[in-house]
Amino acid sequence: MSDQSKRTVVITGGSRGLGRAVCLSFAGPDTHIFFNYASSSKSADETQRLITEAGGSATGLQVNVASEKEVSDFFKKILEETGRIDVLVNNAGITRDGLLVRMKEKDWDDVLDINLKGAFNCTKIAAKSMMKQRFGRIINITSIVGVTGNIGQVNYVASKAGLIGLTKAAAKELASRNITVNAVAPGFIKTDMTASISEKVKDLMMKHVPLGRPGEPEDVAGVVAFLASESAAYITGQVIHVSGGMYI
Repeated sequence: MSDQSKRTVVITGGSRGLGRAVCLSFAGPDTHIFFNYASSSKSADETQRLITEAGGSATGLQVNVASEKEVSDFFKKILEETGRIDVLVNNAGITRDGLLVRMKEKDWDDVLDINLKGAFNCTKIAAKSMMKQRFGRIINITSIVGVTGNIGQVNYVASKAGLIGLTKAAAKELASRNITVNAVAPGFIKTDMTASISEKVKDLMMKHVPLGRPGEPEDVAGVVAFLASESAAYITGQVIHVSGGMYI
């Protein structure tokens, strides 16, 4: 039996880091959050607890976004429970860094499958529901390197650049149904993914950030929440950089 009294928000890769911050930015009594995680149920349980403490409700499920069937089953469950999808945030992403000439085919495929194909799988299904209800907000988490490029990340850069293209094309296709599609491009944000970077590399990156500090996950989450709000109803097909001025 569906409950359409609450806004339904779907966030991929929501169990930790940036995804968790995005989940918490939507937490409230009028919203039910669904998020997926790849492997760590412990992190997912913690995210669910934090959302509940913030006054919201959440459901976390282990879903491989690269699998069309698993994504289909995920959204089927969501629609059975709520009857609608109001917001989709495609945040799930992985890295398998390496120089172009040394990169293994599997490292290329794994990154493109999760980062780009995963967003395609989720957007395709969510858009069908949004088109019927003639409303929707889709926000894709890309990266500053999807615009600038980066040494040792041809797979990751290609996936994030592709996500920008997907954003712009989908925005044009879905606009007539009152569905906006935008992207957020974080710069250097303090997450588990960036924690492993050496201090030398971090210092080098900070020299290119006019604000002189790394960003917090909440800096990105706030922009995502804005793009999902009525205040952003006339914004679509855009890439908003959250990078401390790293790309001007």
